[in-house]
Amino acid sequence: MPEPILRVKDLNKEFKTKSTKLFSKSVPVKILKDISFDLLEGETLSVVGESGSGKTTLGRCVLNGLDATSGEVVYVTNDEKAVDYLNLGKADYKKYRKDIQMIFQDPYSSLNPRMTVFDIISEPLVTNYDVKKKEVEEHVADIAERVGLNPHLLKRYPHAFSGGQRQRIAIARALITQPRVIVCDEAVSALDVSIQAQIINLLDDLQTEMGITYIFISHDLSVVQTISDRVAVMHLGRIVELASVDSFFENPKHPYSEALLSSVPKPDPDVKTDRIILQGEVPNPGNPPSGCEFHPRCPYATELCRTEIPELKETGQGKRHLSACHYADELELRGVWHANQAK
Repeated sequence: MPEPILRVKDLNKEFKTKSTKLFSKSVPVKILKDISFDLLEGETLSVVGESGSGKTTLGRCVLNGLDATSGEVVYVTNDEKAVDYLNLGKADYKKYRKDIQMIFQDPYSSLNPRMTVFDIISEPLVTNYDVKKKEVEEHVADIAERVGLNPHLLKRYPHAFSGGQRQRIAIARALITQPRVIVCDEAVSALDVSIQAQIINLLDDLQTEMGITYIFISHDLSVVQTISDRVAVMHLGRIVELASVDSFFENPKHPYSEALLSSVPKPDPDVKTDRIILQGEVPNPGNPPSGCEFHPRCPYATELCRTEIPELKETGQGKRHLSACHYADELELRGVWHANQAK
């Protein structure tokens, strides 16, 4: 079994909101709440959930793009040394930051329009290594070819490229330092379906060739099912289910996961799907409900759910299937996902 390359433990992040009332204090809003998981080397862990569930914040805190309020991210280096990635000194941070990179959601705003594609791709390499100009040119040309970009076009600016080509540029920029972990933040959501398939295949090929580990943030469960090894479901800043991709899609153990799976559309317009429509509003992160934060919209909620926060723990599915539901092994979920797949 692969060893963990990242260990995230009790990660929390809160933001201070500005009050609209005179002389009143700002109110802290918790966006991440006690997030813990191990990221295994060479795997793809997908993080799914509604908008506002904290997926992007989690990705940015893991790579230290945002300062976490508390918790730790332990990175296991190539020489098997465990380092606290969020509290590295300046020299150590410069040494290891090239190992964890990010592909941003929007390929239009994540590329500097005043830089050529060559300069965009080569910037991380020049910043992190002492390399000669000829070596930089060779590395950039090689990585451009790997991601399907014509090296003869590298002197152009981003506006001259399509959305799919821009995302390939962003992938090349992330790959140029030969990272071990890449956080893909909605890396295909802004692209046409045909281009999405190309980028997914590209990421899969690069993982096979280079042994890259992915945290794949997405709201598209069809893509998640294709690319993932494991799936983490987030709701209001917490992980409420964590399982292998097969176990998650075959037998979800949280009512929120069941509702998400029921929302996956069928490609046949003549087939009517059994969609679970959650009642009520998404809770306010600044004033979350007591107990299980999903209970106001959960059709199975009891008094226990309203008063006690459920722990993320193992279910009857096995050690690799965790659920934060008081009744994970007792509920008979409606099997909407299987019913839709059978139609």
